[in-house]
Amino acid sequence: MMLAYIAAGLGLSVLILRLLSARIRKYAAGAVCRSTVRLDGKVVLITGANTGIGKETAVDLASRGARVILACRDVEKGEEAAIEIRTRVGGAQVEVRELDLADTCSIRAFAQRFLRDVDHLHILINNAGVMMCPYMKTVDGFEMQIGVNHLGHFLLTNLLIGLIKRSAPARIVVVSSLAHNFGWIRFHDLHSQGSYNSGLAYCQSKLANVLFTRELARRLRGSNVTVNSVHPGTVQSKLVRHSTFMSLLFALFPMFLKTPKEGAQTSIYCAAVEELQSISGQHFSDCAPAFVAPQGRSEETARKLWDVSCELLGIEWD
Repeated sequence: MMLAYIAAGLGLSVLILRLLSARIRKYAAGAVCRSTVRLDGKVVLITGANTGIGKETAVDLASRGARVILACRDVEKGEEAAIEIRTRVGGAQVEVRELDLADTCSIRAFAQRFLRDVDHLHILINNAGVMMCPYMKTVDGFEMQIGVNHLGHFLLTNLLIGLIKRSAPARIVVVSSLAHNFGWIRFHDLHSQGSYNSGLAYCQSKLANVLFTRELARRLRGSNVTVNSVHPGTVQSKLVRHSTFMSLLFALFPMFLKTPKEGAQTSIYCAAVEELQSISGQHFSDCAPAFVAPQGRSEETARKLWDVSCELLGIEWD
């Protein structure tokens, strides 16, 4: 009998949510970047841009006149995305380059070719990511989420920072998440070899994004290069495919989710709007400054993570 009452209650709750879905959707959609600024002559690089918010960011920036380079692990899917972007945006300047953020050799090869072929880089958007995957390692032995979401982008940015500085005024946008609030940098077990929880590992990687943004902004003061992190919102995407629970929630309550286009708005905002030209080291959500957890504001942790990241990647970055 009790199970019947529970089932009935759940069914009623779902029905009410369905009836209110239009109002919920309007709220969940969030803010829209309303700037009409043009980006003619600007070069933009977006990682993971063959799908989701990365692709929608590429569509928008291409429509503003920018030359947009899609850095994708799967070149075939990247080319399909490029064709779609050209179809949606007449005259779009878009190209695809291979980049596997789970392999430092691929990152170095990508950067070498990029520096050889491209004269400027005005906007770098570190967008690619993995979420709550089963325990696995990158080619270099890093836990996959910290390896791709943080270390891969850390190395990529390091290899391209000289070009970015020479292209100033320039911007770097780091896609993080609200999940950083629940993360801690486990320096004693950064790669979760002692124990692994896919959700906590994801939160750690997103906190690392915020800390990287703040420390990089500090180091770039006076260079006319800004760097800000963003929380795109809870977006309907394939990122949750590794979590049965999250996939079920997304299927039951789609009205609470942003579309990829809606989720891309804050990335677009940070990449394009003129009023952010001198704003750096901040975190944004729904095209506005957002709360950063105390552990994301720790200068000591940010500097330590920077040093550990350099050591793991075998690089020096003053």
